[in-house]
Amino acid sequence: MIKEFERVILTEDIPGTELKKGDVGVVVEIYNGGEGYEVEFFALNGDTVAVETLENRQVRPATSREILHVRNLEAA
Repeated sequence: MIKEFERVILTEDIPGTELKKGDVGVVVEIYNGGEGYEVEFFALNGDTVAVETLENRQVRPATSREILHVRNLEAA
């Protein structure tokens, strides 16, 4: 099971947000024993980009053999 403060990876784009499949976030809250998660997403400078409540199917744990990738967010 995914734990609090663990890094997770989005498994799908999140409609209505700038979040895309593959984005990395950190779990800040766990709901109903892992049925859902509050996940915070950060820019490289540490600014919070988004905090989203997600279903467990929308995230997966990050693994030690993955590499991060950078993309620019659209201008607000």
